[in-house]
Amino acid sequence: MGYKQFGYFCLMRLLKRAFDFYLDASIHVAFAIFSLVGCTTVTLNIPWDSHLAFFLFFGSISCYNFIKYGVEAEKYIKVANSYHRGIQFFSFFCLVGALYHAAYLDLTIGWGVAGLLLLTGLYALPVLPGAKNLRSLGGLKIFLVAAVWAGATVLLPVLGAETLWSWDIGIEISQRFVLVLALLLPFEIRDLRYDHPALRTLPQRFGIRRVKYFGSVLVGLFVLLPFLKDSLTHIDIYLNGVIAIALGLFIWRTREKQSTYYASFWVESIPIGWWFLMWASSL
Repeated sequence: MGYKQFGYFCLMRLLKRAFDFYLDASIHVAFAIFSLVGCTTVTLNIPWDSHLAFFLFFGSISCYNFIKYGVEAEKYIKVANSYHRGIQFFSFFCLVGALYHAAYLDLTIGWGVAGLLLLTGLYALPVLPGAKNLRSLGGLKIFLVAAVWAGATVLLPVLGAETLWSWDIGIEISQRFVLVLALLLPFEIRDLRYDHPALRTLPQRFGIRRVKYFGSVLVGLFVLLPFLKDSLTHIDIYLNGVIAIALGLFIWRTREKQSTYYASFWVESIPIGWWFLMWASSL
């Protein structure tokens, strides 16, 4: 192997490790949440709150990594693997960032955050006899996650903007819930090989094909719900259609044996793409 080839090989390996860390450390999912906050400010025409957006960005990294790599304190603190230790340190720094931005949030948002943290705690910590946590109740898990995402990316920005409750806000929360629920289905199918049968996830209970049909219903609701709003523009209809097509294709192309980055990168990129399209259409 020549010098140039060796240098190229090392560069590609370094980039792959950086990209894997980007995904494994939940940075990509944090960008998805960050983007959905941006989508809310556009669709509901409310002010952008950078402190709230970055609080959710940094907080979601810490929260997701805590859930992914061990909800038991001893397991999370005593990390032997150097790669996971790096994620651990990164998560602690992100927690500091989240706390910094939390100091600038209004008390009203604080109550909303407290409610979402309670839901997250129910998801991660033991609350029911015979079950480690609500996360272990597979059929309920994705509905709880979708509710937390909808609350974080729609309800919190609305509380921060001190906007009066309206019909359109209710529709926006419903549409966001449906979107996140549909986004989670490829992950459920991907994890079918690894999930314990006792979890009774949707693919385990109903099969992959029925889950995909369920996903199609969710995509349909994602498109139709905005038509119930009091205010809806042609751009909104167009963008919702584009995202619905992309989401539907991803759901139906999902396989139990899928590429490493199919769900963790491409599927989770849909919220980022949605916000980008909103931004591009406003230029």
